[in-house]
Amino acid sequence: REGGRTAEKTAVPPADGPWHAPGWPMAHVTASLLSRRAYFGQAICNHTARGAMQFDAHGLIPAIVQHARSGEVLMLGYMNEAALQQTLATRQVTFWSRSRQSLWRKGETSGHVLQLVEIRQDCDGDTLLVLAEPAGPTCHTGRISCFHRTLDGAPIETRVPPSLILTDLADLIARRASTMPEGSYTTRLLTGGVDRIGKKIGEEAAEVIIAAKNGAPAELAWELADLVYHALVLLQQQGVTPETVWAELRRRHST
Repeated sequence: REGGRTAEKTAVPPADGPWHAPGWPMAHVTASLLSRRAYFGQAICNHTARGAMQFDAHGLIPAIVQHARSGEVLMLGYMNEAALQQTLATRQVTFWSRSRQSLWRKGETSGHVLQLVEIRQDCDGDTLLVLAEPAGPTCHTGRISCFHRTLDGAPIETRVPPSLILTDLADLIARRASTMPEGSYTTRLLTGGVDRIGKKIGEEAAEVIIAAKNGAPAELAWELADLVYHALVLLQQQGVTPETVWAELRRRHST
């Protein structure tokens, strides 16, 4: 059993460890994003040379770090010119530490580095958006994101955006495929190949239709969760990243 359901009727299997375990397998499958890094790196250098970016009186510019695939906002740091150039040169996000008054490569002690994918600047040129692949929790508290408290300081367990569960689940499935743990439902699906996975997708698709015909919203959500999970397993088995599907949806939306 996984996730409280029988092996043949499992929706989303639970994580067997933190989502943010170092060495995420999916961190190396974002080739479509990483292939653009040279262009954006050069673009930032050109903007800097032209003086379009607005550093403050202390020579700093705020840099918001966002997960390149899930869209989750991870942290806010500050860069000076040297930190920006080191980030572009090493492809690992580096900040200027205002407390230590020195360059600080995120994860240099913990190993939870931020692998640079892309940098953008906002319309005023006074803030950077850093898209990165994290190799572990970003917050020093061990949380994935630094933004996990309300205005009154109370902890928040719900992460945003809600759609990041798709990235989390795809990463979990990729880890299952890498380790193939015994007793895992995902392992059994992957071992059975496209025939077993395809059979389950057919069954789940039929159950989605039945739930809709029954006018049962909760059942429909349950069955769609099953269908999405099995579809992600099929993508993993076929070596296709979820980002490939998102790109196709964007292409259709733009036409």
